Amino acid sequence: MLSHRMKSRAPEYKRQKATLMTIPQKMKAIVKAERAPGLTLVEDYPVPHIGHGEVLIRVRAGSICGTDLHIYHWDDWAQHRLKPPFVVGHEIAGDVVQIAPDVDSVKVGDFVSLESHVVCNHCYYCRTGREYICENTRILGVDRDGGFADYISVPAQNAWKNPAGMPLHIAVIEENLGNAIHAVMSQDISAKFVLVTGCGPVGLMAINVAKAAGARAVFATDISRYRLEMAREMGADRVIDASSEDVVAIVRDLTYHEGVDVLLEMSGAPSAINQGFAALRGGGVASLLGLAPGPFTFDLNDNVIFKGVLVRGIVGRRLWETWYQARGLLEAGVLKLDPIVTHEFAMRDFDKAYETFISGKSGKIMLIP
Repeated sequence: MLSHRMKSRAPEYKRQKATLMTIPQKMKAIVKAERAPGLTLVEDYPVPHIGHGEVLIRVRAGSICGTDLHIYHWDDWAQHRLKPPFVVGHEIAGDVVQIAPDVDSVKVGDFVSLESHVVCNHCYYCRTGREYICENTRILGVDRDGGFADYISVPAQNAWKNPAGMPLHIAVIEENLGNAIHAVMSQDISAKFVLVTGCGPVGLMAINVAKAAGARAVFATDISRYRLEMAREMGADRVIDASSEDVVAIVRDLTYHEGVDVLLEMSGAPSAINQGFAALRGGGVASLLGLAPGPFTFDLNDNVIFKGVLVRGIVGRRLWETWYQARGLLEAGVLKLDPIVTHEFAMRDFDKAYETFISGKSGKIMLIP
């Protein structure tokens, strides 16, 4: 239903695109204004100026991510990391309306999705092909102004050009899709039993990516019936309610008592992490994306060492390998992502959008300026 609603708006976006040449001095923006819970809608925030190698984007849409909730709640991580005031939001799609004279990778009028990690291009990690762990990374909407606003400026290399006809609800989640692709594609997934623990939006996309990549079967766990139903819709072969079912026993029964070959941990919940490793066979692979709330008890000996498993930490996207993988999967038509974006709000109604996201009864939530 949502995809039909998006398609019906396409002509409106095309008309809007033709009028983007006049750039105002002020804009609306959702701002983390002070060191306290909540956010503020500012009506007269300065439109950013572009510098060397940068482009200006008029935002068509943003989508809410788990990181945005940390910022909204002003939790311990946010208090130690953030320096207000700044514009929030890092999952962004929009149109290029201005480019610096030295930019030739995109042009005015291009429809782009944004990579949120602004990297230095000169540290050890950048120079050895691991930009996704650049030691000088500055993240949009965290370390510099983000895109829950009318406009955002970014380095040109962070503007990923999309086909003009790409649906907006796909373009706006392309960066978050990259997290799922990075987690799935970090190991051989073909013909393997896969367990996804945590069916938030990125976990749901990981299910779909794993199926597209040829997984033998994908099992998914969560404690939310709403999310488990979405997991089934996204292609999970078996969903398991971790609040009422024995995850490890069910997984072993489904895998000839061997356990899964690959664990994709997307929740960060200590109980799910322990269940996932218990269900992972000896010699298996675990890719961990979910962030735990803090230190917790974990049996390293039995879960990792004695089982001889490989453990990977997944952060962001491989720049730019993951984006090319996303392009390939999308162009091949093997991903079924329409169900992921379940809600749409005007940016001025961001409080309602965040409340809906916090409720756990949503997929991705799209914000429209």
